Amino acid sequence: MRLQQLRYLSEIVRQNLNLSKAAERLHTSQPGISRQIQLLEEELGVTIFVRNGKRIVKLTPPGQAIIGIAEKMLKDAENLKQIGLEFSDSASGELIIATTHTQARYALPPIIKRFTERYPKVKLILRQGSPTQISELVSSGEANLAIATEAIELFEELVMLPCYQWNRCIIVPPKHPLLRQQPVTLEAIALYPIITYDFAFTGRSKINQAFESKKLTPNVVLTAIDADVIKTYVELGLGIGILAKMAFDPHRDKHLRAIDASHLFEASMTRIGISRNSYIRSYVYDFIEMFAPHLDQATVKAAMKSKHPRSSKNALE
Repeated sequence: MRLQQLRYLSEIVRQNLNLSKAAERLHTSQPGISRQIQLLEEELGVTIFVRNGKRIVKLTPPGQAIIGIAEKMLKDAENLKQIGLEFSDSASGELIIATTHTQARYALPPIIKRFTERYPKVKLILRQGSPTQISELVSSGEANLAIATEAIELFEELVMLPCYQWNRCIIVPPKHPLLRQQPVTLEAIALYPIITYDFAFTGRSKINQAFESKKLTPNVVLTAIDADVIKTYVELGLGIGILAKMAFDPHRDKHLRAIDASHLFEASMTRIGISRNSYIRSYVYDFIEMFAPHLDQATVKAAMKSKHPRSSKNALE
């Protein structure tokens, strides 16, 4: 049995049993992957996949058990590699952060600037997606950290570290009637076409809950995953925008005005998600503390050791 065979097995499952995609991701041939899986099945004495001709249909019951152990072995192998790197060269390596557009564009730039100045030899990679997508990246080992507001709590294998709370604002063109209303109400907002985040993104559920509590149906005419796109269409006059307050910059967004909406919507919590079974390099601890100063190394280690992720979350908050 070789680790490479386990990597092939893991990638096949990750690509929804599509051998062609797995071969492409692993930069190898489809027949080569098939042969290695057959050799692994012969060595273990079980069938890992149910096949329909040459097509893989699903995992067998023993295959399901094997993939769980294989994923753990691959994670342990990666941890061994990280330990070696930590002690051979603690100031170089790679840090992959999976995050949303709002965090990458508005919350992370000053932190990344500080980090790159302190660790010039660490390659920093940002991967953007929905909260569910970025949580999956960390869960699968394709990223070191997830930074998001929602969906992280749905992944039991991730340790959740609360970072900061934020709320929303309403953005409108200059001279919009809502600017004359103090305070602005949900009833008033519901009278206008609304442009806001896609359902999978950045606290959208808090917006929905607020309108539902008032038995109002907002007229959402456009959704986007990008706060800058929302602002662009508000400027074009398609409607008013609801977005994270951090995403509005009066110096840059000179053609728009912001109205505080923190009294209308429940605050959201941005969290960092880390795979419970990962080895954390020292520079990763430093990045976390730069982003959330209350999350020092001792606090993060304590959360990682906890057997109760829900209680760890509550204790940190």
